[in-house]
Amino acid sequence: MLLACGLVALAVGGRTVAAGPPFVGKIAALSAKQRALMTGVSWRPGCPVALRDLRLLTVSHWGFDGRRRTGRLVVHETAASPLRTVFRRLYAARFPVRKIVPIDAYGGSDFQSIEADNSSAFNCRRATGSSNWSEPAYGRAIGVNPIENPYTENGRVYHETSRSYVSRQPVRKGMAAEGGALVRAFDAIGWGWGGRWTGSVKDYQHFSSSGR
Repeated sequence: MLLACGLVALAVGGRTVAAGPPFVGKIAALSAKQRALMTGVSWRPGCPVALRDLRLLTVSHWGFDGRRRTGRLVVHETAASPLRTVFRRLYAARFPVRKIVPIDAYGGSDFQSIEADNSSAFNCRRATGSSNWSEPAYGRAIGVNPIENPYTENGRVYHETSRSYVSRQPVRKGMAAEGGALVRAFDAIGWGWGGRWTGSVKDYQHFSSSGR
């Protein structure tokens, strides 16, 4: 049922309690302003996906402070609906996400976006340590809470504040873990997780439609 002000009500032990505002998830074509902001920053001619094939996904999420927030992601049109489903599940589970803004706010710098613990998706860049396009360059990958879920190589991290998260136990706020809400949400749409990669490299923030 619904309460006043759009709050969702749940029946718990015979009582009606407020569960918070309902989830909102919207998919829209990129506006002329958004395209202009991205051009020369996160997108440029020669990128493997055209601007017309990208979408702006706006979703509700819970912050680390327990407050309801609104985040925005630029994603491929084929990824927009599955990712909306993921964030609906995370919202229902009250899984916290620090911040979600397009990477253009950080000048297209993956490093600076991670330093801010920002969760982002599309960015036309090469894969780490490779001349090949990264999965984010196609708009079909996302990094979630990158400080709490770092990219590691032989246990090494590139962001000092991630150092305490190399050890994945105990599971702390915002972390991706087997059986946890974040990994389950992506498993449900068939996306792969970088925390399951074999070998010396793990990318705990990384989820992608290809599994790469």
